[in-house]
Amino acid sequence: MNVFAEFEDRVKNAVQRLVPEGEKIDISRLTVEPPRDAAHGDLATNAAMVLAKPLAMKPRDLAEKIAATLQADPDVESLAIAGPGFINLSLKSTFWTGHLAALLRAGRDYGRGAPTGRKVNVEYVSANPTGPMHVGHTRGAIVGDVIARLLAFAGDAVTKEYYINDAGEQVLVLARSAFLRYREALGEDIGAIPAGLYPGDYLKPVGEALVKEFGETLRAMPEAEWLPLVRDRTIDAMMAMIRADLKTLGVEQDVFFSERTLHAADGGRIAEAIADLRQKGFVYQGTLPPPKGQLPEDWEDREQTLLRSTEVGDDQDRPLVKSSGAYTYFAADVAYFRDKFERGFSEMIYVLGADHGGYVKRLEAVARAVAGDAAKAECVLCQLVKLYRDGEPVKMSKRSGDFVTLAEVVEEVGRDPVRFMMLYRKSDAPLDFDFRKVTEQSKDNPVFYVQYAHARTAAIFRQAREAKIAVPDYAGLGSEAFAALTDVGEIGLIRKLAEFPRLVGQAADAREPHRLAFYLNDLAAAFHAQYNRGKDLPQLRFVNQAEPELSIARLGLVEAVATVLFIGLDLIGADAPDEMR
Repeated sequence: MNVFAEFEDRVKNAVQRLVPEGEKIDISRLTVEPPRDAAHGDLATNAAMVLAKPLAMKPRDLAEKIAATLQADPDVESLAIAGPGFINLSLKSTFWTGHLAALLRAGRDYGRGAPTGRKVNVEYVSANPTGPMHVGHTRGAIVGDVIARLLAFAGDAVTKEYYINDAGEQVLVLARSAFLRYREALGEDIGAIPAGLYPGDYLKPVGEALVKEFGETLRAMPEAEWLPLVRDRTIDAMMAMIRADLKTLGVEQDVFFSERTLHAADGGRIAEAIADLRQKGFVYQGTLPPPKGQLPEDWEDREQTLLRSTEVGDDQDRPLVKSSGAYTYFAADVAYFRDKFERGFSEMIYVLGADHGGYVKRLEAVARAVAGDAAKAECVLCQLVKLYRDGEPVKMSKRSGDFVTLAEVVEEVGRDPVRFMMLYRKSDAPLDFDFRKVTEQSKDNPVFYVQYAHARTAAIFRQAREAKIAVPDYAGLGSEAFAALTDVGEIGLIRKLAEFPRLVGQAADAREPHRLAFYLNDLAAAFHAQYNRGKDLPQLRFVNQAEPELSIARLGLVEAVATVLFIGLDLIGADAPDEMR
């Protein structure tokens, strides 16, 4: 169903005919893709440019030989050699109407890949369980969720995972903050929240729940006794809040992995991971030179247990065990990757905030040390989101204390605008999110523009029913049913639809879900343009009561547009409405 992959095979076959018998050449760099300018044709190939040297020919001479073979292809209308040797192909309209019929037969599986056999783990959000999710988490949640959806659609077996950072000092600070709210719920005047504790009102219900469960008994306990009790219940409450926030956004993970399980039994699983790496020669006792600039918290000018990560691509070796015998945060990261590897994943994707850019090399190095070539780690970074209302920065939330929560954003503008617009920039580029712009009903608002296109397809079918046109089951029709589609706009719309399988595959491979949002906007624009042509030229309208057979063919095109819009919006996690008011 991928037109470009199909013609890449045809071009490769044409090239192979030119290779002397017994010789082999590398054709991996040969590509077939849409030309930059649609006026140049339907497809363009660089075959002559990348193969001229291996075949000892001038690019343009080679292009002429390849073109002579391709000219005999029954689906090729014409071709031209451009510049130093690019070959542009124009395909016959019958090819495009045949592709339309194939699209309609595939239905909502159009563009779906065959099972690859790959097990992929996508870890995203993984916010510390110390409060509600804020807008900074929102972008990573959506990017990670859509990457997972794209990979599953492409044929991978995907697990969506959340790593709960429930070990370490920050959860003890959280517990002490909740205990303060517990005392408040008992009627104490706690005054101002001390510096270093979490000030948000979201901990008040936790304090009230502690009173309901324990009454006044916690207050009489020493900290060493109440701290673990309060910590566990507060983490549970925060994770319930986080799950609810994610569900509001349409995000549901398959696995919630607790960091504390790695530290259980005196860090047994971390110790196992370190022992395994020591056996492989990656762990040694040594000291690290002081890093330039500000010293990290885990740096010590003493002998420590270190990972020889520079041997596997990192820019410095990393401490695993401090001189005190305590494990570093990085040691838990190593054990966590090893756990994923033992669960059978060959690709581990981490969606991180831009402030975690320093983790990229170290996680990639961990993967090489733990798994060699059997698995790899890949990081996708998400830049900051700035909130505006009519061009003015949005003030902080009262509920959270110092940030705007995810739930507040979704409540104000709705799930679909949030999901779509968080993808409307490449993830590693900053994004400005204006509440007014993402809710206005105009062509300048991409999510409205795309959803309105789907609603328009439904309206056209309602018009067809009113006109008493009997719409067939398009999945059962052959290409001859669409032979009447010869208008340049109709063929152009089919060409745009035909880009979808290639587009979703590339978006999945590149971990770039913004490509899908851009494509849907372009498809909506092409559909709206053809619809508007029918306003000026009645003979181009999708529904013409005087020509039912032509209308049926055109309605097949509308059905195809609706199908691709539905698939694309579903991958983004947004609705494809049949009506918009």
